[in-house]
Amino acid sequence: MADLPLTLDILSTLVAARPAREDLCRGACLLPGFALGAAAEFVGLVADVTAGAPFRHMTTPGGFRMSVAMSNCGTYGWLTDRSGYRYGRVDPDSSLPWPPLPAAFARLARAAAATAGFPGFDPDACLINRYEPGARMSLHQDKNERDFSQPIVSVSLGLPATFQIGGHARTDKSLRVPLQHGDVLVWGGPARMRFHGVMPLHAGHHTMLGASRVNLTFRRAAL
Repeated sequence: MADLPLTLDILSTLVAARPAREDLCRGACLLPGFALGAAAEFVGLVADVTAGAPFRHMTTPGGFRMSVAMSNCGTYGWLTDRSGYRYGRVDPDSSLPWPPLPAAFARLARAAAATAGFPGFDPDACLINRYEPGARMSLHQDKNERDFSQPIVSVSLGLPATFQIGGHARTDKSLRVPLQHGDVLVWGGPARMRFHGVMPLHAGHHTMLGASRVNLTFRRAAL
């Protein structure tokens, strides 16, 4: 028998069957579907933000063009170019401040952090990454922030992806974590400085984002 398309009822059943929380290691957890109810609103807010601060492929200090297209919103935006990795208040492409962090983004980031055991999270930066087929994020540490006691909150929208979380050395074995539309990852405390990345995105089509995945990464960049 030919495969039948997934109906909304079947999709709802699959979402409901997933656990509310999956602990990956001490300090890191997956919250399956945590942002699903806000996903349509978030897609619209991403469009609003990137109308003012368009996606762009930044260059690493070594001169390599990143396969992931990026933008930012919030008080600070993450930047990379020949002069290094850093946060800045101004979009270098426009010389204007980054678009403000939408209140709905901040509310969900705080709620996810609290659910994962990190109450009081107050993000001042949101990196917006757009993945298209073949795009990836190599294993790295988030270490440009000033306060490592604050967690990282990551929201997945669009095509599914595979997240990798490793140890405190780049060569440590990594755990592969499948991510679906609306999933939220949180890591902090003993997991805050673990290496992590995203494997190359597979081709596909999503009803909201077409052939792409958008990832929102919330951080506290400054004290």
